[in-house]
Amino acid sequence: MNNDSNYYLERNLKNIDRISELLDELPYFCEDFLRGVENRTSALTRLNYCYDLRIFFDFLSHKKFRGKEVREITLEDLEKVTDTDIEIYLSYLSHYAFRGRRLSCDERAKARKLSTVRSLFKYFFNKGLIEVNHTTKVATPKLHEKEIIRLEADEVSAILDVAEEGCGLPSHADGYHEKTKIRDTAILTLFLGTGIRISELVGLNNESINFTDHSFLVTRKGGNQAILYFSEEVGDALAAYIAQKENDKRVPPNEHALFLSLQYRRITVRAVENLVKKYAKIVSPLKKITPHKLRSTYGTSLYRETGDIYIVADVLGHKDVNTTRKHYAAITEDHRRSVAGAVKLHKRDET
Repeated sequence: MNNDSNYYLERNLKNIDRISELLDELPYFCEDFLRGVENRTSALTRLNYCYDLRIFFDFLSHKKFRGKEVREITLEDLEKVTDTDIEIYLSYLSHYAFRGRRLSCDERAKARKLSTVRSLFKYFFNKGLIEVNHTTKVATPKLHEKEIIRLEADEVSAILDVAEEGCGLPSHADGYHEKTKIRDTAILTLFLGTGIRISELVGLNNESINFTDHSFLVTRKGGNQAILYFSEEVGDALAAYIAQKENDKRVPPNEHALFLSLQYRRITVRAVENLVKKYAKIVSPLKKITPHKLRSTYGTSLYRETGDIYIVADVLGHKDVNTTRKHYAAITEDHRRSVAGAVKLHKRDET
């Protein structure tokens, strides 16, 4: 088993351990449900199911079956949950309390939580373990199109300049930046030059990079692997960072992770999110730029250059091209504007 597989295996095992912990807080039959969907879901999906179900059963415990503990809720109780109860639950999610915290869900979070509840009810209904499934009567919350936030060309150049030179960073960050600037530049360049997902970036190993044909191996969502290609500009940034690591005697000889923290361990998703936020707020303070927005920036640029939504979908790893079209439909305005004068209504004689 290669080191890349070891990283993802370790991540899955952590998710599975967390699922086991959460099952202790849920009704007994939730374990049967998760086992039933195991072959067609990832450990991360099942973990998110647990988080969603924890909120749902807490709601039932306090609002529907007042006084009944979550662990005491039975399959017979599920049959008593009406479509009105589910609609009340969706309304409840707008502003609710859970373990002393005030929380709220937007329309997308509500839709996801409803989908989880539907999956649970559908599973037991199809198994014949409950006789009614009222969740099918509840409409999914209407999802409004979100504004596509991305960096413009000048902002892309600017964020890389900030990472390379540190301009705009507070003076007390100079020492820290000096240690991380080559790594941070490589990370930002990789995001903006390939559209890689943050989970894919964090999971990269030294062995993942092939400078001979400018390619790298990533593990996609769902565990499938794919080979992606990078430009000479991206290759230069990666090569500079790898050269720095090779000259740093503090790098553990058995550490295969490509991107390392200052503690010389594999960098975390949270650390990457923070470094993107740090540089982005200098060049574009009014935009909330995340690693995913850098991915959108690349996807938009690639679509503008190629005009081929299928190429963009393939490079970004979207299984359904409609997902790509939804994310990048806004830039088709450029194409609509460009052809506005293509059809002539009055034909004039040429002299």
